[in-house]
Amino acid sequence: MTKKKYYFMSGLPRSGSTLLSTLLNQNPEIYSGPSSPVLGVMVGAHENFLTNELYLGYPKPDQANKVIGSVIENYYSDIEKPIIIDKNRAWTGRMPFIEGYIQPEELKVIIPVRRVDEILTSFLTMVHRNPFKEGQAKINYIDEVLIKSDTPMNDENRCMHLLNSGGILYDSLHTLKLGVEEGFRDCFHYVDYNDLMDDPQGEMDKIYNFLGEESFEHTFEGLSNQNREKDLEVYGLADMHKVHSVLKKTSPSPSTILPESIIDIVEQNRSTLEFWKESKVKAQPMISGKPETKTISYNLFSNK
Repeated sequence: MTKKKYYFMSGLPRSGSTLLSTLLNQNPEIYSGPSSPVLGVMVGAHENFLTNELYLGYPKPDQANKVIGSVIENYYSDIEKPIIIDKNRAWTGRMPFIEGYIQPEELKVIIPVRRVDEILTSFLTMVHRNPFKEGQAKINYIDEVLIKSDTPMNDENRCMHLLNSGGILYDSLHTLKLGVEEGFRDCFHYVDYNDLMDDPQGEMDKIYNFLGEESFEHTFEGLSNQNREKDLEVYGLADMHKVHSVLKKTSPSPSTILPESIIDIVEQNRSTLEFWKESKVKAQPMISGKPETKTISYNLFSNK
């Protein structure tokens, strides 16, 4: 059996990752599924070995490394395609896990990004489209946080939650910046949502060039997400991962949706929030060069 080749997708929410996966799956050589639990399982196993007294009493480092490294192979054992793209927004903050445990021939991560005000607009549009109904199992996960913290449910507070620690947008930006600061910038390929909309085949060609894979001529009509997630049951937001049959922008202009206070905050902090626009033109990361040796090696279990 041919050994599978693994690449990764991380990046920002509401920035086209589901669309990218749908397009990549048109290629008979590639499987790109919904966000996977692979990283979480690897982290859990890693931490368990480090604290498990049974392991600490009789450590077997080589076997521990193999157990953690085998997670991705077992998770995708049912996929026959030779190229796997695993999606998880936290990969960029856990790059040494890929290096130490999965050990691909080349470490490459596709990073969908988008203007922050457009991301916030997309979130609010979904929330407005999914008002909570009596008998519904779950309220949307943004308002759920506001209710638990006794915060009024309005668009300004929704945006502030997303932009602060614990919000999915903040956390995604934080893990992406962490990967850049740790010296992995050259392993990232940014795909801007608007560029993908304006020149889809051109952007797909750039992805193939980055991966070092043969280009593929894609179709941009009759699109369908074959890996639909349980959006309403899990997130309280129906069709959160819906892909429109024809490639088109559907979100309204931020100026028609966002509160003025949020527009001001984004504009005042745009260069900080959208730091990748600065970093993607540089050969080296924003803060420091790639260290000669990683300060953390996640193939931690050694015989020393």
